[in-house]
Amino acid sequence: MPLLYNDGAVLLGLVYGFLPFMVLPIYATLERLDPALLEAAADLGSKPWTALWRVVIPLSKPGIRAGSILVFIPCLGAYLTPDLLGGGRTVMIGNLVQNQFTTARDWPFGSAVSLALMAIVAVLVVLFLRRESEEIA
Repeated sequence: MPLLYNDGAVLLGLVYGFLPFMVLPIYATLERLDPALLEAAADLGSKPWTALWRVVIPLSKPGIRAGSILVFIPCLGAYLTPDLLGGGRTVMIGNLVQNQFTTARDWPFGSAVSLALMAIVAVLVVLFLRRESEEIA
């Protein structure tokens, strides 16, 4: 099984590169979690998996949301990892924009794709944050 120049290698490289951006916000929210809540869940007869799903995960949702945003936005623009690990066969949006500016010399199309990507990301983040603020209120 080849380890390079396929989609699995690209996925593994992106996970390896962006994993700290997901782990650190989740760690920060879990560190603030009061251990007494888990003890209370256990005293009320909750099994560990039930306490995880009903206590820990709902209280760590802000960290999960922050990590998701911190990973989603730069992952869209990643072009070096797919280029090196995918061998040029894996096409992602970041690779498309980079190729339009460097190889194809089609600056108008590269600009249009990058502007469209930026607009789509801005709309998605606004919708995501609006939904989050509605859940809090």
